[in-house]
Amino acid sequence: MFYHETIRPGKIEIIASKPMASQRDLSLAYSPGVAAPVEAIAADPKLAAKYTARSNLVAVISNGTAILGLGNLGALASKPVMEGKAVLFKRFADVDSIDLELDTEDPEKFIEAVALMGPSFGGINLEDIAAPECFIIEQALRERMNIPVMHDDQHGTAIIATAGLINACKLTGRDLKDVKMVVNGAGASALACTALIKSVGVRHENVIVCDRSGPIYPGRDNVDQWKSAHAVQTEARSLEEALVGADIFLGLSAAGALKPEWVEKMAKQPIIFAMANPTPEIMPDEAKAVRPDAIIATGRSDFPNQVNNVLGFPFIFRGALDVQATAINEEMKIAAAHAIADLARERVPEEVAAAYGINHKFGTDYIIPAPFDPRLIEVVSSAVAKAAMDSGVALAPIDDLDKYRQSLKARLNPTTSALTRVYEECKANPKRMVFAEAEEDVVLRAAIQYRDFGYGTPILVGRTKNVVDRLHMLGVSDPGSFEIENSAVSDKVPAMVDYLYKRLQRKGYTERDVRRMVNQERNVFAALLVALGHGDAMISGLTRTFAQTAREVNLVLDPKPDAVPFGVHMMIGKNHTTFLADTTINERPTASMLAHIAKETAAVARRMGHEPRVAFLSYSTFGNPSGQWLGNIRDAVAILDSDETVNFEYEGEMAPDAALNPKVMELYPFSRLSAPANVLIMPGLQSANLSAKLLRELAGNATVGPMLIGMEKPVQIAPMTAIAPDVLTLSVLAAAGVVG
Repeated sequence: MFYHETIRPGKIEIIASKPMASQRDLSLAYSPGVAAPVEAIAADPKLAAKYTARSNLVAVISNGTAILGLGNLGALASKPVMEGKAVLFKRFADVDSIDLELDTEDPEKFIEAVALMGPSFGGINLEDIAAPECFIIEQALRERMNIPVMHDDQHGTAIIATAGLINACKLTGRDLKDVKMVVNGAGASALACTALIKSVGVRHENVIVCDRSGPIYPGRDNVDQWKSAHAVQTEARSLEEALVGADIFLGLSAAGALKPEWVEKMAKQPIIFAMANPTPEIMPDEAKAVRPDAIIATGRSDFPNQVNNVLGFPFIFRGALDVQATAINEEMKIAAAHAIADLARERVPEEVAAAYGINHKFGTDYIIPAPFDPRLIEVVSSAVAKAAMDSGVALAPIDDLDKYRQSLKARLNPTTSALTRVYEECKANPKRMVFAEAEEDVVLRAAIQYRDFGYGTPILVGRTKNVVDRLHMLGVSDPGSFEIENSAVSDKVPAMVDYLYKRLQRKGYTERDVRRMVNQERNVFAALLVALGHGDAMISGLTRTFAQTAREVNLVLDPKPDAVPFGVHMMIGKNHTTFLADTTINERPTASMLAHIAKETAAVARRMGHEPRVAFLSYSTFGNPSGQWLGNIRDAVAILDSDETVNFEYEGEMAPDAALNPKVMELYPFSRLSAPANVLIMPGLQSANLSAKLLRELAGNATVGPMLIGMEKPVQIAPMTAIAPDVLTLSVLAAAGVVG
């Protein structure tokens, strides 16, 4: 709940895309400047795509009659889900969207309300509407509106499932026209899957659809028009009978609907898509126990081959919007399915594998691409756009598809996908994270999420009663299940004192000094937990300055061998990320230190999905103006010049505009940077720290950091103004080994 209410309620906001600072700006935005585009659009409606946001705007609409797996909870209750869908549109395909919740269960009222909003949007995404009303609503809106309309619960699932089935059949040597398929479930998703799978080649007579009453055959009672379209002649009168000798089971029904003994009766190398959520029709291990040769897909992220709608809907609408399609037709859905299937069969490029952790090869456990594969926007959107043009529904055809594919790649910031991968890595390899300031609400909220999301075990440092009381106040029903370390009563203190005294006894500290620090300084105690192996990493910083926290940690932990500890701020914009270093530790770094910082920051950038382009910043650009403080910067560049292991672009010394502004960069054609820099190495701590904080406060970009690099153990020091998501992100980055 805290996630949805923190910072500002909900998950979306509207931001102006044009300057709004002056009276002139306002007069252009509204009156009188707005009159010109109004008159132009009235004369030629196609110009709405040029002068308004309509061509990149999708409405996510629901009445809440079928919310996820929760049922009919009403329109208002569906709003968190619809906001979430809007966020996914933006995150994966840079599509703007607005959620609309209609308080009616009357299909005619729903249809009329949506149809009247046609001028506002470039597309309509229907969501969480119960069957059979969803069929009626979608069909009517497709007929009445001249823009793409898609009920994602039907077609999104269908497209991903179809892609997976295409690949499963390729792996097992099956021809689509010959396979025998049994579908369990006859709701919106199941029937849409069935229809699309038939469209790609599976024959109608080879598909048996079952509902709660068993197989649907001609003449059976209580079968509506949508189910009857899939009726086939069969002697089977139960799901069990239908599955005998079947090649494919496709389930969108209920947990446990598929029994292991029925799977035994299926054909060789059975293909099982058990997509009921959150618990599938059969768990993969149960199916594998009786049929080790089975290929299995589910709707869950904790098993291979997840059928996830996010692989489809953002990119389908992206392609449809970009050619101003008047519909999302069968040809576009088939194109999307084949594009997704083809992508899973492609070799994953090394840079993608390294940045996003997509190391799979096409096979039984990888028939569907990973949801955060950055190639999806390019591959799927362009396939959909081409299909729209080929099928005659594109009002704005694209002349150069290769150029279009390149533009799609540039729409998204790779950092978002890389962070997704980092969170998944952390879940796969959970770590024990020491939260040094566990009496603070912000820290506790992050620790609770760290555990609840499966990233590992939080170790809470603080006074036991205070921590327990705060956990109770934050709504934790079982605070005793958390591991709390209280230095006043911990049995680990004697070993800590012995360890730290041996480190510090020749540095002016008495044993009494050390014992006092262990008992009273939470950062010292927390760092000792990590040093002695009781935790894997630690995070602190909210109650003391970065410098003070770092001094206390340094009493216990050393830098990595041959490393220079330093800080990096990661500034995340809409389409780009910039890394600034060193922003926290080294006041006047030497040339060798600057070179080291550049190499290590470039490595962080690469782990976050970016090809590093490093600029050594200065007030001088290649000697203009000259000055006495340029030697160490030039020497740092020379050090990299002589290092044969360097595998990234770098340049300097240069002013920020020469590193970031393409027009200024043109004045220096000899520069080794092929594009604006994304790693900025600052000449000293004063300029670095000032720049990072100014950018954070004035630029409005999301900021991660400072991230501490170069310590022997993963340690992160959050800013004192951090909120729970900031603390959680730094914790996960440290636990996953991305920084540290």
